[in-house]
Amino acid sequence: MNFIITAGPTREYLDPVRFLSNPSTGKMGFAIARAAVRRGHRAVIIAGPVALKTPSRVKRIDVVSAREMFAAVKHSLSSEKGECVFVAAAAVADWRPMKCARRKLKKTQMSSVVKLVRNPDILKQVSGCMKVGFAAETDNMLAEAHRKCREKGLAFIVANDVTRHGCGFGTDTNCVCLVRPDGSCQMLKMMSKLSVATRIVREIESLYRTSQDTTLKRRRGRSEND
Repeated sequence: MNFIITAGPTREYLDPVRFLSNPSTGKMGFAIARAAVRRGHRAVIIAGPVALKTPSRVKRIDVVSAREMFAAVKHSLSSEKGECVFVAAAAVADWRPMKCARRKLKKTQMSSVVKLVRNPDILKQVSGCMKVGFAAETDNMLAEAHRKCREKGLAFIVANDVTRHGCGFGTDTNCVCLVRPDGSCQMLKMMSKLSVATRIVREIESLYRTSQDTTLKRRRGRSEND
């Protein structure tokens, strides 16, 4: 399979020196890319501004804004041959300024000049492939993850409580729950992000095999009825 993975934050500039962003470091997304190639898959990582080395045998595309990330995702999905899975591990900024000022804004200008508009929901708008998302929550983790999983048409979503020690941005460990569209979930113990990534890749492989088996059975059924 071809894994298209987003990682890290995006930045939405207000002016040449200020931007909207978040504390994501990209460690989880890069771990998924590493786990995917170790298990024999191809991996493309589309990274926001992060200070991480590119894993061996992984193609890397660097972007800054949410719209740049969306364009890179669409291009990668259309250009990769074979079955693709899109893993949206990036923490994409939901909002951006309507306009980026050409000069540094004065403090007194900020509230009157800066107007925000919504960024594209990359995970929701992508189609034609298996999709896996992430839900970093502080409240009602499972309910929010289940809602996002259904609304965005995901194979499953990886949920974690970022207020829990060892599970927030920038950590080397994570404790996640794999939430499926039917509401079922599998809670994983605290482990390294690479170990979590390996479990995610294995779950994707299992779902892909099930999908292939179902497709094969349908084809056989149609053939027998002809």
